[in-house]
Amino acid sequence: MRISTQKVLFETNYTIGIYGIQDIKLSEYSEFVHDHSISVFYKGECVDYLHLERYSRRKFDNRIQDFLYEIFKKTGLSGKKNVDLIFSDNVLGRSMIASNGDIRFEAPISKSIKTDCEEGILRWYGEERKGYVLNHELSHVFSALPFYGEFKDNSLLVHFDGGASKSNLSVWLFKNDKLELLDYGWELEYLSSFYNSNALLFSIIGAKRQEQNSVPGKLMGLAGYGEYDLNIEKWLERNSFFKNIWGKKQVFIEQVKNQFGLEIRQFDTKNRFLQSIVATVQEIFERDFIKKLSQIQENVKADYLYYSGGAALNIVLNSRLYNGKLFKDVFIPPCPGDSGLSLGAAAFLEYKKGNKIERHSPYLNSVFGANNPLDYSLDTIKALSVLLINKKIIGVCNENGEIGPRALGNRSILALANSKDLAKKVSVQCKKREWYRPVAPVMLERNTKYFTGLAKISHLSQYMLLDFNVLKEKQTELGGGTHIDGTSRIQTIFNRGQNPFMYDLLDFLDKEYQIKALINTSFNRKGEPIVNTKEDALISARNMKLDALVLNGKILHLNKAD
Repeated sequence: MRISTQKVLFETNYTIGIYGIQDIKLSEYSEFVHDHSISVFYKGECVDYLHLERYSRRKFDNRIQDFLYEIFKKTGLSGKKNVDLIFSDNVLGRSMIASNGDIRFEAPISKSIKTDCEEGILRWYGEERKGYVLNHELSHVFSALPFYGEFKDNSLLVHFDGGASKSNLSVWLFKNDKLELLDYGWELEYLSSFYNSNALLFSIIGAKRQEQNSVPGKLMGLAGYGEYDLNIEKWLERNSFFKNIWGKKQVFIEQVKNQFGLEIRQFDTKNRFLQSIVATVQEIFERDFIKKLSQIQENVKADYLYYSGGAALNIVLNSRLYNGKLFKDVFIPPCPGDSGLSLGAAAFLEYKKGNKIERHSPYLNSVFGANNPLDYSLDTIKALSVLLINKKIIGVCNENGEIGPRALGNRSILALANSKDLAKKVSVQCKKREWYRPVAPVMLERNTKYFTGLAKISHLSQYMLLDFNVLKEKQTELGGGTHIDGTSRIQTIFNRGQNPFMYDLLDFLDKEYQIKALINTSFNRKGEPIVNTKEDALISARNMKLDALVLNGKILHLNKAD
């Protein structure tokens, strides 16, 4: 089936994208819906973006219906007439209502995935008008547009996650300015279920069912300590991956003893056998997804891949995709998870309007409130460098925050990357994260080449979406940012325009002190959203006992001894 996404000129200037489908029930944690957000475009430019958790301070918050009136009143958007609204749907439904009733949207029920947005009924502050809905799948795919511009011709557009509207995998071909839906469904649901509903894997890392949104990153970190084992894979398959042993852990323990002669008295992340189970599952996840994609690519022979959805946060899979050379290039947005859905939906409607989508930096998270402009000098860079080389831990809160879950220099915690002990202090003591989770480094492009020996560095590393093999002889120098398996999730600063403050800091450290990388981890503690405002940053910095804080280029010392 081939359906044109012919561009249509609308009379309105603003586009508001909302991901706000309500969850199956109201509770303190998400069941199926998480990461509500709002995006505002004006003539191809995203002028405002709000990730609800940064505003409300509840991780993965899915209660945007309670905040819409407040947010739109603060920003003046409620009074605007020249606005188009588009909503992203979810497997649970396609309609939403603000808690006070001022905004109500109802979309048509669809039995299949459409290759276009659909018109619905919208009540906007007492006025009935047109509203639009875009399926969850295309919302993910189009979240790449604001960062890469219009799709290159002859590209595969792929979404892969835990579950969208009618699939957990959808594949589209973009050719001659037309979208063709090639495949969609639940064929690979068993892969995504490893990370959102498998009782054994949750038990290994000690996660409760309501913690499903934090499980994938933990499993990816622990997998580096184990090794793939074919015997383990076959045994897991025979036992349906022990996916339903909730409250029945003894079943698994007895099976381990019978099959492998091993005594496991409790789930311990330092147990080598359990680590290898996680590593085996990670290998299955990568291998089977790439096998599916390869089968599709064999038929269509696309030149490029645009890839989004929650699974695109698995950097090991991303690296395998990129290095496998199935495509000339791979494009992944910095917000491939559900926090990017409103952005993708709004970008789609902007594209339909005929507006050229501008290329954006990832620093879109304004939360509808302008932060003070960045103001720093060479003296600031020098003073901050002295703190860092003296093993101080620094929080950074500059201008707008990053869209997506990865800190990219504006809401980061920084420290030297050459010390495993310092990395452990940042991750375990300050952030309260698990011992096995690595922290990532940030560096200039020349130093990514230095640590990896590569002649060319993929643009994906600007968003911290790949891992790299660190040269063995350089692993000690990057000890704090190198995982147990010799890899590192490097963020590369390619030019000063990408982030002037981080570029100047890294350039000065390199030239003056031969420091080629810094730890760069998100500015938040376990279970908390990344900080947004200066007030958030100050509270979190003190709670985490950081040594200093950079607020829009100004250094605030938190340790009086400094």
